Amino acid sequence: MRKMFRTLRNDLRVVFERDPAARTTLEVVLTYPGLHALWSHRVAHWLWSHHLKLAGRWLSQIARFFTGIEIHPGAAIGSGFFIDHGMGVVVGETAEIGNDVTLYHGVTLGGVSLKKGKRHPTIGNNVVIGAGAKVLGNILVGDGSRIGANAVVVKPVPANSVVVGVPGQVVMRSKSKEEMVDLHHDRLPDTIGQSLASVMNRLETVEKLLNVYTVDLHTTGKNVGSTRGQHAHPTGGGDGQRAEPALVHAPKDGVWQGEDFMI
Repeated sequence: MRKMFRTLRNDLRVVFERDPAARTTLEVVLTYPGLHALWSHRVAHWLWSHHLKLAGRWLSQIARFFTGIEIHPGAAIGSGFFIDHGMGVVVGETAEIGNDVTLYHGVTLGGVSLKKGKRHPTIGNNVVIGAGAKVLGNILVGDGSRIGANAVVVKPVPANSVVVGVPGQVVMRSKSKEEMVDLHHDRLPDTIGQSLASVMNRLETVEKLLNVYTVDLHTTGKNVGSTRGQHAHPTGGGDGQRAEPALVHAPKDGVWQGEDFMI
């Protein structure tokens, strides 16, 4: 029982560490649904683990009704866990969550199998899962990773990684972070923007090669023109003059850049 109270007190302390909007202990205790759901789960999990499964499920259902957060009493949750806002969070029966993990509203740690046994994700330590993200199946999300908002993760995530997009794309970090919990959501990479930039760069290269090849044909007399001195230049006009192709450059703004990540 003493250990349980230490755990509940630690859960309260974590709120002040993760949420700058938290002002007083009384305010947090009365108005934070994430904390209410977690405290209820701590008790429900104890009941579940001591073969009082119906009581655990009943308490979990009561917490879901009042908080909008559904945590199965069978889920194992470590210390330093924090749910911000919380509405719509779902944590399945066989989910395992490590220490110092942060979830935002709308997160689902769900299963993809109808068979009993381990079928929900295992979340490592110091992991942040953004709003609306879905982590599905018996997969491991490695320590120090971040899941971007609305990402759908169905494959294992290496440690110190970032996952964005649907389906989730793993973007490896080039170096580890000193921060215990990384909440800098503005630094998530834009994989779609980077992919488009790569396509545009390749297109520019192809256009330049095509222009050089056409000029070579013209200078060796192998190009075809409708009239002497008039040439149908694929990248220019019909006067035989070499014209530079119209190159389209990928925009710089909106495309994430930095040494911290690489595709």
